[in-house]
Amino acid sequence: MMMKNRTRLALIAGALLGAIGGAGAQALDGGLLKIVVPYPPGGSSDRAARLVAEALQPRLGVTVMVENRAGAGGRLAAQQLRREGAEANVLMLGNPAIMVVAPLVYKDAGYDADKDFVPVSQITSYDFGLAVASAVPVREFRHLVAWLTANPDKANLGVPATGSLPHFFALMVTEKVGMAPLVVGYKGSAPLLNDLMGGHVPVAVDTLDTLEPQHEGGKLRILAVSSEKRSATLPNVPTFKESGFDLSARGWNVLYAPAAMPAVKVKRLAAEIKTVMADPQLRAKFTAAKMEPVSSGAEQTSAMLKAYKAQWAPVIQKSGFNPN
Repeated sequence: MMMKNRTRLALIAGALLGAIGGAGAQALDGGLLKIVVPYPPGGSSDRAARLVAEALQPRLGVTVMVENRAGAGGRLAAQQLRREGAEANVLMLGNPAIMVVAPLVYKDAGYDADKDFVPVSQITSYDFGLAVASAVPVREFRHLVAWLTANPDKANLGVPATGSLPHFFALMVTEKVGMAPLVVGYKGSAPLLNDLMGGHVPVAVDTLDTLEPQHEGGKLRILAVSSEKRSATLPNVPTFKESGFDLSARGWNVLYAPAAMPAVKVKRLAAEIKTVMADPQLRAKFTAAKMEPVSSGAEQTSAMLKAYKAQWAPVIQKSGFNPN
């Protein structure tokens, strides 16, 4: 009798495991997961997506491919993703420019960031830096303020794009120090860096991973970083708070699913992405690429996004920026 019970229990356990395995397989039916990057290949968003795809593929047991859909500052990919049906195995790598700024400044961005998407997992976090050209004779941020005041004809501050997060952080900086330099928007980080290193613009704000290699090469100087504590890779560069100004800000990359994706699929993907992002080998690859890895589930990511919007929405709206 005991043997029969054991056999019956084994059969039940086997059936349960089979059901669980079947649910997992069904969650990604089709043998392919697509990660859409809203920008051209080669940038930090693209690199982050490819690192995750490579690590995720063996865990999911399906092909994970990265597809670049550039256009309209990232909005094109979001407009397309919102139309995906429940059967689609597709995620999009979103950032604050697409998911926070655009919905606030465009009359019709073509999507609703809160209703059309489900945050799955945050994978990176990044800081901003304020840098000066090597010819600018200051080495501390508080001295830069005095220098700009004494040289109003040179009070130009470059950002990689008008309406970008570095642009709005630059506005936060100028308001905090009580100055109103001319903010010059470029068409990307590359032309901004060229002008900064060439001395055509004396000051710039951009993401730290963009500025850091040139700082290390002595082609520019980062005077302050936007993090709460000093960067591990730039231990000699103070934060804005250490420089005497109560400023801090961060950016992020989050993987989003279309709202139509079934909850079981979202839950599984969130768990798997959180797991791979906790792997020391993958984290080392992100660190080597000047990106800060984050291991975060869907609930943690949603909470982060809620707090982030509460911080940034007033800044963006107060700026009066209107790209329409």
